[in-house]
Amino acid sequence: MNYIIQFSQQTFASLKIRNYRLYFIGQGLSMCGTWMQTVALGWLVLTLTGSGTKLGIVMAFQYFPMLIGGLWGGSIVDRFSKRHILYVTQSILALLALCMSILVWTNTITIDLIYLFAFLTGLVTAVDNPARQTFVHETVGRENLRNAVTLASTENNLARAIGPLIAGTLIAGVGIAACFLFNALSFIAVLVILSLIRVQDLHLEHSLEKKTRTKRSILSYIASKPEIKHVLILIAILGTVTYEFQISLPLIAQKTFLGDAATYATLLSAMGIGSVVGGMLVAGRKKTSFKEFVIAVFCIGLSMCVTAIMPTLALAALGMLFVGFFSIQVLSVGNTIVQLGSSEEMRGRTMSLWSMAMFGSTLVGGPLIGVIAEYFGARWGLGFGGIVAIVCAIVVAITMYGFKHLYNRMRKASISFLYEDILHR
Repeated sequence: MNYIIQFSQQTFASLKIRNYRLYFIGQGLSMCGTWMQTVALGWLVLTLTGSGTKLGIVMAFQYFPMLIGGLWGGSIVDRFSKRHILYVTQSILALLALCMSILVWTNTITIDLIYLFAFLTGLVTAVDNPARQTFVHETVGRENLRNAVTLASTENNLARAIGPLIAGTLIAGVGIAACFLFNALSFIAVLVILSLIRVQDLHLEHSLEKKTRTKRSILSYIASKPEIKHVLILIAILGTVTYEFQISLPLIAQKTFLGDAATYATLLSAMGIGSVVGGMLVAGRKKTSFKEFVIAVFCIGLSMCVTAIMPTLALAALGMLFVGFFSIQVLSVGNTIVQLGSSEEMRGRTMSLWSMAMFGSTLVGGPLIGVIAEYFGARWGLGFGGIVAIVCAIVVAITMYGFKHLYNRMRKASISFLYEDILHR
């Protein structure tokens, strides 16, 4: 009983902080709407075009601004109040979702308008993402950052489990437009929560370097931080080909299992449930290591490869549980390493690089995975991302330990074997 109480206290430590608790609630409702919109957008494109390549192009339009304008967004976050920035970005995203709902409802939506919607959403998200990421730090401070980041990631994946199920039901019963409308309304919760935040309780850092408005290049700054640099490189590769679930999963649902939006929602929800379980297990940990990050990258790659060859929807959903379990570890550990390793005056731009690496890379990865899935089979869209993750983890592990270290261990093992053989003779 005492162990359960202690586990709960460690796991949900950040929720004791009022500002974070409020922000957590608002983000939960908003992310649920966002995942509903993700399902609706993917299914809308496939309904209109039936093309995996065009679905990839839509994702590329959405993430193009994040890749090109990510540093610009990070600079804005570093210069202005993150809370005020969120007021603006969340309001614009609500209006965009409302417009999409109206266009779909009136049957005036076209693929070109979807491209425009995706681009405008990406433009706003280029500022919104680093603002939301770094605002978590302001609500809890350094000591509780890993716990807060993990809980936020867990919440996002819980929304991934709940949102698609609601979306599948709404699409089947009411229509795709309802999902966009729900997302528009969900942003109201965030705006209300932001108004309730106590500014005096925020953990604002005011370093001398920030007061002088340093002009130091963010790239040279990252180069001086090896762990951050390595995490961002890995995340850029994973973001390009591994984390393209919004491309691979709807295609597997439609092409492999001959299903509908509910089938896609089932796979997404399974991944979300796995992430929630994984998040609960790692949220109580206070220490973070790069080694833990690399192991998680290897495990998510392996679980994706296994899932890609599953013969039935039930087994594929089971595989997605493990994908979700290791996915949250990759994201929470990597995010924490980057945030804790960054100085306050550089954190916005550093997290914009995280967003560029994780999401902006879809500009290349989205169409790539779409083409692979369309011409080689939907399973390959998921499996290819898994193979790349495994290879990256192995390469980084060898780099960390070095060939010389591995050779010496093998040589010592051989000498020990020969010595024992001589004694035996």
